[in-house]
Amino acid sequence: MSVMIPEMEDYFRGFIPPRDALLLELEEEAARESIPIVGPVVGEFLYILARATGAKKILELGTASGYSAIYLARALPDGGKVITLELNPDMASRARANFLKAGLASRVKVREGQALESMAAMTETFDLIFLDIDKESYAPALPHCRRLLKLGGLLLVDNVGFAGADAFNREIFAAKSWRAVHLLSFLPQHSPEKDALTLAVRVE
Repeated sequence: MSVMIPEMEDYFRGFIPPRDALLLELEEEAARESIPIVGPVVGEFLYILARATGAKKILELGTASGYSAIYLARALPDGGKVITLELNPDMASRARANFLKAGLASRVKVREGQALESMAAMTETFDLIFLDIDKESYAPALPHCRRLLKLGGLLLVDNVGFAGADAFNREIFAAKSWRAVHLLSFLPQHSPEKDALTLAVRVE
């Protein structure tokens, strides 16, 4: 039987992906102002998934300061686009400024308003959707995600370890239109560090 690495959490803290000055600045700002961001491990995971799937059009629900959208936009091919939805006008303005600093203003469009209302009015088709709004809205957002995501497209959902995500977790797990897996994870510098993610593919 193979022996496990001792003190695994400390061990894997040694593999936090490096970041540039802007992302480090946003992390410091988030810690100082209690702004919810995904952190560098989930950020890198977003980049890898977007790049591996070849996503050209991405929908993000929940912009905050723009941290996760920067990872997603950097993974896009030429001509790709991220549309990100944010309720708070001040945060939306801050995110736009950060996209400009990152040289990504042409790749990311921020739409202000309540996410479920915005989704209900949308007709675009997306290759990848990242869901990270208030957890009680996850289950009501799921039919919109199915409608807006292409067949075979990827849905990634953050913070499904929160109690508010329980209805969503059960619904997507039982739904015939999705193939989904819930992953309990250790995510250094994520908030919280012990949480769960859902990955799902739209199959019908």
